Amino acid sequence: MAKKKVSSTDFKKALDIGRPPNIRKLFPHSRALIVSGKAVDRAMLTKGHAIAMAANGRNQFVIRGALQAAQRANAPVLIEIAKSEGGTKAYCAVNFWNIAMLVDTICNELEITIPVAIHADHYGIKNEKDLDAAKIEIPTLFEAGMTSVAIDASHLPDDKNLLANIALHPYIPKWAGLETEVGEIKGEEGLSTVEEARFLIQGLNAHDIFPDWIALNNGTTHGIEEKDSGIQVQLTADIHKALEKYKISGAQHGTSGNSSERLRQIAAKTHTTKANVATALQMISWGVRVNDYGNAILDAEGNFSKVKGEGVSEELWAEMAAYAQAKSWKKGDYKNLNLPFENKLLAQPKEIRDRMVKKVEDFAYKMMREVFNAEDTAPLAIETIVKAGSSDLGSKVLRMENPAEWTESKITERAARLGGDTGPAGGFDD
Repeated sequence: MAKKKVSSTDFKKALDIGRPPNIRKLFPHSRALIVSGKAVDRAMLTKGHAIAMAANGRNQFVIRGALQAAQRANAPVLIEIAKSEGGTKAYCAVNFWNIAMLVDTICNELEITIPVAIHADHYGIKNEKDLDAAKIEIPTLFEAGMTSVAIDASHLPDDKNLLANIALHPYIPKWAGLETEVGEIKGEEGLSTVEEARFLIQGLNAHDIFPDWIALNNGTTHGIEEKDSGIQVQLTADIHKALEKYKISGAQHGTSGNSSERLRQIAAKTHTTKANVATALQMISWGVRVNDYGNAILDAEGNFSKVKGEGVSEELWAEMAAYAQAKSWKKGDYKNLNLPFENKLLAQPKEIRDRMVKKVEDFAYKMMREVFNAEDTAPLAIETIVKAGSSDLGSKVLRMENPAEWTESKITERAARLGGDTGPAGGFDD
């Protein structure tokens, strides 16, 4: 079946009006259609049971591969970086402040015409110090070209989570995509509940805050899975069902380690429109063997299995592995190789760089098309922008909750009645 094409008139119109103010200011002569995260969400909703890939651009090869896959699938994509990956304590060379520049440059170079959102993932708030710093730092992200953000105060108690989201809302442009989170991502421990999710979204609604996405602890983890517990589809569906009147979509974290079939169920049975893919794309760019779950396959000695002739050169991989072993890193710590080896990765011959990108592209394309049902959604995003006549698509819902019932004192009282098991404490990865 022929792909639905975007007319040159609609593309030009979207380019003229669909790029947010910060993007127009930063890249005035660009032909990259960088848009609010809202446009990506709306496209998935219009198609129905479709999920946009949010690719964590830990290196330039992942960014290139994901953009090429999205162009091939005719689907919008989010290119994102999390606070742990690209914040002030980054372990990647790609960061909050250069990712927009990289995406814009690569889009123009490769003549990418699908809509792309740039997302600050897991902007973590774990204490008052983080909250104070965020009020200074979040505006700098948008000044640098971010078009969407995830405020993740899920590490805090329910009332503090809600209050942190409220406190930071004035620092986020109203046109930007917005994600919130309930339940710290820690696997099968401390699963999110309907009551917790409803509390967060009702409280935000009362304060005229209408997130595009909610992320849950629905049984998955970040990074390399060591067991096949994974996403709980029914729990996710139940929470999304309870929030239907607030018209909030789901954001699925920790897709690496979950089978394609489980992710298809998330697309088919829940209101998820965004799914983060991080570890799998990193490993594939390096040439590490992965299974259908996106999980790295270990050899008989328990080491990563590098595919000869794929990813980085054999010599560079040996150097990377030796570096990690010298630091006694566990398998989940190999992500820290991104920063010290970025320049060595970029200094490889073109044929090696190209094969790194191509493997990411092929994996991401298959996921977008066969798992996420996102094919041919790019025209839907462009149509949404053209119809709105603006880069600001507005909210999907209006205020329904009474602000008088959601004062700070009443929020604290309500939270105390929630109870629930938050699971073990600890430094869970974002």
